[in-house]
Amino acid sequence: MTTKNERILSIALVTPSILAILIFVYGFIGWSVRVSLSQWKGLLPDYTWAGFKNYIDLFSDPRFHIDIRNTLIFTITFVGGSLLLGLVLALLLDQGLRGEGFFRSVYLFPMAISFIVTGVVWRWLMNPAGGTRVSGFNLLFNNLGLEFLVNQWHTTPKWGIAAIALAAIWQMSGYTMALYLSGLRAIPGELREAAQVDGATEWQLFRNITLPLLRPITLSAMIILGHISLKVFDLIISIAGKQIPLDVPAIYMWQTTFDGYFFGRGAAIGILLLISVAVLIIPYLAYTLRTEAEL
Repeated sequence: MTTKNERILSIALVTPSILAILIFVYGFIGWSVRVSLSQWKGLLPDYTWAGFKNYIDLFSDPRFHIDIRNTLIFTITFVGGSLLLGLVLALLLDQGLRGEGFFRSVYLFPMAISFIVTGVVWRWLMNPAGGTRVSGFNLLFNNLGLEFLVNQWHTTPKWGIAAIALAAIWQMSGYTMALYLSGLRAIPGELREAAQVDGATEWQLFRNITLPLLRPITLSAMIILGHISLKVFDLIISIAGKQIPLDVPAIYMWQTTFDGYFFGRGAAIGILLLISVAVLIIPYLAYTLRTEAEL
């Protein structure tokens, strides 16, 4: 009887959370799908059926082509840079340096601030102005005699979005450092010792032991960073504002929905963002569950 009462109590405790998720997550996703298939344009709701017209129009829209290109550039630069810098920092900290706790805190500190704050700071650091108004990195390069590194940063045609990704790398590389450091500390010392006895060099240890054992960490970091890059909005807005050359789907969705009142197309962009994130997350969750079941 006690077991039955505990089961009823457990169900009663989780039911409000389940209902809230069903209504405010999946319910609104379903409503967004319905809006994306409608002709709603204007302040008054219009659920007239439009089929996949909003989606077809998006993929024929030159601005959306720019969004896809910028998202790919940002994702590759951001994810690749964060993984590389995070791994390097983790390898340095794994050497048992004095003051490791201090440096670990310094590397993790950027995670404690928002992308808005990061964007405001990096907007000044990447100031493209020259002459008497030069500041930030360009001023530093001038003072160090490295004038060849002076550039226009996020105002550079076509590749300005990659400069904005540098700010995101600065903020999230500490997170990947923490992931990699935990992975490095989990590698059994016996494996390295056995390889060293067999005459393996440090590079061979790193390539044949360390990197393969860090693959699950790399996969997890790629999934987390990848979904952040697909939804990036505030960082770009705080650095460059709303500019077509630096446009991404999230900014396009905001302007289409709340500036242009084209709710049908805005919902379509939101659903495409959801699908792109799901393409990353669902296979990872399936892989994780399968791995845990095998263990």
